[in-house]
Amino acid sequence: MNKEKKEKKQRESTRALIGVREITDHSIITDGHGELVVFIVKPSNISVLSEDSIRARIYALMTVLKGMAEIEMCCLNSRENFEENKRYLKQRLAAEQNYVIRKLLEADLTFLDQIQVQMATAREFLITVRLINQNEKEVFPYLNRIEKTLREQGFSIKRADEDDLKRILAVYFEQNLTQESFENFDGERWVIFGD
Repeated sequence: MNKEKKEKKQRESTRALIGVREITDHSIITDGHGELVVFIVKPSNISVLSEDSIRARIYALMTVLKGMAEIEMCCLNSRENFEENKRYLKQRLAAEQNYVIRKLLEADLTFLDQIQVQMATAREFLITVRLINQNEKEVFPYLNRIEKTLREQGFSIKRADEDDLKRILAVYFEQNLTQESFENFDGERWVIFGD
């Protein structure tokens, strides 16, 4: 019995394993967790804002969260995270005896630090609304009301489309920012038509 389950799990697609049934032009339809609609929030550079402005932004966010219990928030890196690579290089550096290779490892560490500093503010803030048992006629007016409320509180937002959703899934599940987006089918990028 366990062998059959193991084989079945190995044949499952990535989407099935993470519980995504379908990616539509406006949402992610999951198995058992409802339909997820994502709003991408453009972050404010708080390092240039006054204390009063920061307080006002916090109050606006608090107002949104108190007024809409159905909102979920997520913060993602929208750029590569090099911490694992840096940890590995530090381990190699500690164990390496050859002076030349030590210098190369140090140069690699310095390079990763420089890249990470350049991308330090590369965060993406998402507001997710989970639609469970919603009447289709009521969905878009409901989402428009949420979007309007967010804009009225001063947030610069965009409702994620299919390409945005695929990119978000690629970053979240694969930590892959070099791939264009989440594939429609496992291995899709390796298929060459007409070959």
